[in-house]
Amino acid sequence: MTRTLLNHRAEGPESAPPLLLGPSLGTSHALWDKVAPELSATHRVVRWDLPGHGGSAPDLIGPGATVGDLAALVLGLADSLGIERFAYAGVSLGGAVGLHLAVHHPERVTSLAVICSSAHFNGSKPWEERAELVRREGLAALAENANSRWFTPGFTVPRLIEDHRNADPEAYAACCDALAAFDLRDRLPEISVPTLLIAGRQDPATPPAHLREIADAVASATLVELPGASHLAPAQCPAAVLTALRAHFDGGAERGMEVRREVLGDAHVDRAQARQTPFTARFQDFISRYAWGEIWTDPTLSRRERSMITLTALVAHGHYDELAMHVRAARRNGLTPEEIGAVLLQTAVYCGVPAANSAFATAQRVLAEEEGDDGATG
Repeated sequence: MTRTLLNHRAEGPESAPPLLLGPSLGTSHALWDKVAPELSATHRVVRWDLPGHGGSAPDLIGPGATVGDLAALVLGLADSLGIERFAYAGVSLGGAVGLHLAVHHPERVTSLAVICSSAHFNGSKPWEERAELVRREGLAALAENANSRWFTPGFTVPRLIEDHRNADPEAYAACCDALAAFDLRDRLPEISVPTLLIAGRQDPATPPAHLREIADAVASATLVELPGASHLAPAQCPAAVLTALRAHFDGGAERGMEVRREVLGDAHVDRAQARQTPFTARFQDFISRYAWGEIWTDPTLSRRERSMITLTALVAHGHYDELAMHVRAARRNGLTPEEIGAVLLQTAVYCGVPAANSAFATAQRVLAEEEGDDGATG
């Protein structure tokens, strides 16, 4: 039976914001092996294979294919997974698909990252010649010199070279046809979603000037240039790519600070910020980015559930000053005094009666303050 959907791999919670990752010509979704698992901590990551690459059927496209045809396959995949709107990141041809989606289907794309790609690929002739060569001779010769096109000297990823060698020649040639016909320069000003552009400074295929051209035309664009990176930056410089993508898609410390204020209250956060020194600044940034920007924003658990877990952990370790702060946070997150009491009673069983006794005293004091009652704790 003919398959009609692109082969794909999904990672991360189904309830998390969706993020689609597109590959470069000649590679599979293995291009994202060192980046996707980390992104899946905060997103439902779906990485897909081009037709005839990896596990995708070669007959999904044919001669004369366009980037629009590939974009339609991506939308079909998203529809099949119940994904209406999504963030998108793509490399080279995968990045061109992202640009097409942002121009022609802006209602589907929430934010965009274009990596080592372009709004055009140096005219049609080189791609027409490559398509003709591949249809005539196959992919062995191209795979042999893939390292020089993809990476800086001395670096390689054998899995990706093997993917190149094993791609279907007709499907690969059809993807070359798509690159030959692609030129979106006149439409770039129409892109309105937040757009991140990542260029490899040593990329011979789509040098930084190609990404700067997009940055100059897209009002909401940010450009990052990676020293030491060639064409397949996610494989060669995964940490740098991951850092840039996280900041773009997650909001990083900014989003973390927003959630921190929502849970702990402005007064507490303002006091913490006022006490910050150069010595503690990195730790405060770590808390905002990781604890609040990644863990507390993960939609797998509700904030109510996270408050209950946090109260239990603080009792278990005897952190009663922090417990007072998180009793207030639990109230903001919707827990009633009765529910907080039930959580602390549970800790009496599993953390010990003395720990729970101190916890009840702390919680009662905080709840009394919240109610404007100066009654004694016991």
